[in-house]
Amino acid sequence: MAVEVSDPKELIATLRGRLDEARRFLDLEHKEQELTELRERAASPDLWNDPDEARQVSQKLARYEDIFEEVAGLARRIEDAEVLLELAAEAGDDDSRQEALEQLSEISGVLDRLELESLYFGEYDEADAILSVHAGAGGVDAHDWAEMLARMYQRYLTDKGFNVTVEEVTAGEEAGIKSVTMTVRGDRAYGTLESERGVHRLVRISPFDSNARRHTSFAGVDVVPDLGEAADVEIDEEDLRIDTYRSQGAGGQHVNTSDSAVRITHLPTGIVVQCQNERSQLQNKNRAMEMLRAKLAERARLERLEHLDSIRGEQGEAAWGRQVRSYVLQPYQMVKDLRTDHEVGNVQGVLDGELDGFVEAYLRWRRAQHEMAGDSS
Repeated sequence: MAVEVSDPKELIATLRGRLDEARRFLDLEHKEQELTELRERAASPDLWNDPDEARQVSQKLARYEDIFEEVAGLARRIEDAEVLLELAAEAGDDDSRQEALEQLSEISGVLDRLELESLYFGEYDEADAILSVHAGAGGVDAHDWAEMLARMYQRYLTDKGFNVTVEEVTAGEEAGIKSVTMTVRGDRAYGTLESERGVHRLVRISPFDSNARRHTSFAGVDVVPDLGEAADVEIDEEDLRIDTYRSQGAGGQHVNTSDSAVRITHLPTGIVVQCQNERSQLQNKNRAMEMLRAKLAERARLERLEHLDSIRGEQGEAAWGRQVRSYVLQPYQMVKDLRTDHEVGNVQGVLDGELDGFVEAYLRWRRAQHEMAGDSS
């Protein structure tokens, strides 16, 4: 395919500038130090004593090595294309000129991907995630909406190659679900899902209204990094109320139906976690405690940032009680993120898991907020 460029020299200068910018955003100097540490850890014979840590180290090492190899390769490819263009100009060789322009076009596409990589800079972006969906205002419609969101996330995450474990599901009385909690494992799970935290609003003709009226319903999405045993939180057993119950409802064959399900309430904060996925009551309790530590660690982190008067942008405001995205099916069709203004007309596509555009828009918005915070500090 022919590539038309008015000024190849200007294009080369632009690509070199973008590559320099990518180096800066990717923080390669810091990553080089990390790379050495990751290689040493990967070579340690005891690494696989902890499979979760081994997986995270292996994934991060592979990605860092790919980044360094790609950046070095792009610099070489830009130089090669520049030389080819000069030779083509001297010889009047249109085929060689076109080949060089096609190479530059490919380089631009690779830079697009590298620029997306640079958006993952958050403290816990690399961590696994705990994602919860809770039905809000709207009665049975809200329960149905919560189930639709859960399905949307499961489709999106499965398509992206994440491992998803449903820890608990509480069914609605008439339809849908009251809540669901999932553990999401994979490369940069938390960084990918942070955009979803907040209240999601649905406007549609209610399938539960015999008069076919338009209803608005809400569901809250909570996302915290799953830090496992690394969550440095002390919990006083006297601050806990621990209940056991029989798993039921929307988990189907994938959810344990014995009396082993565990619900833990942290009385000082009111945080509630549940787990019913494991085989025994003890396993469910241990997993619920890990989730509680993760939620308390995230709460403490946000309070610390607030205390330091750090600018956290919409992340702070996007907690429960703050609307972040609207999904409108009637009287028109539109999904719009209220932080980034990213919008899509194909609502069904979004509900089927097409979330990449919203995730990328949020990550770019977050980086812009971060840079603004840096400029004002």
